[in-house]
Amino acid sequence: MKNFIIRTITGVIFVAAIVACFLNPQAMVFLFALVTGLTIWEFCGLVNERENVQINRFICTVAGVYLFLAMAGYNSGLTPSTVFIPYLVSIVYLFVAELYLKQPDPINDWAYTMLSQLYIALPFSLLNVLAFTATPDDNVAFNTLLPLSVFIFLWMNDTGAYCIGSLLGRNKLFPRISPGKSWEGSIGGAVVVLLVAWGIGTLDNIQPADISYTWLSQGMLSIPEWLGLGLTVVVFGTWGDLVESLFKRTLGIKDSGSILPGHGGMLDRFDSSLLAIPAAVVYLYTLTLI
Repeated sequence: MKNFIIRTITGVIFVAAIVACFLNPQAMVFLFALVTGLTIWEFCGLVNERENVQINRFICTVAGVYLFLAMAGYNSGLTPSTVFIPYLVSIVYLFVAELYLKQPDPINDWAYTMLSQLYIALPFSLLNVLAFTATPDDNVAFNTLLPLSVFIFLWMNDTGAYCIGSLLGRNKLFPRISPGKSWEGSIGGAVVVLLVAWGIGTLDNIQPADISYTWLSQGMLSIPEWLGLGLTVVVFGTWGDLVESLFKRTLGIKDSGSILPGHGGMLDRFDSSLLAIPAAVVYLYTLTLI
């Protein structure tokens, strides 16, 4: 019972922080720069426990946070593309440094170093592509709904999959990696997300004069396009969850950390979003809306 209360309190605070940060661009940048740093730091600590692996935890973390901030500056129109040069220099350094460290398996170090950037830093950085969008008059506006909707879809998918899976789950989705997931739960989660996407799409296409929450009334996507975004997030969010489960099984651990009481580590909490965010960006670029 105590663990349930702790888990509930942590979950409420977590959801409130995510929702609140998307109401203000500075808050969003600050929170997810912090999330990026904590997640990379956690990842590097885990892989450094493997035999013949010793990556530079500090530089990987700083580089990942810098990439997020550089993307925020570039996508918001505050900085030119040259802002990425220091990040590229840090990546070159991490490669060249292995020449002098005399590690037993430098290929492992290179691989895990790049994985920290491709698996964590890049997806979180792409959140800025969703958050800062171009306007018809060639300016840049902060977009609350698009990035927030990705997390809403992920939360609704988890909730729907858990409830339906607990009641009707019979056929395992991926027993080798995640024995608790079922096809029935996954389909149930997808149905819930599609209903939520339909609701968001309906509100999004109401004229601002007809609704007081004008930040929600932007008409960015049609209802079918919102449904497509919801389905994209469901599929890739589920894969993201399974990828992190495979990562933990490979390392032989239950949780990636303990920073979030009752919820494990940062990777445990953001695993689905690490594939869902890039997939959402690709989907929206495909619609030529970004």
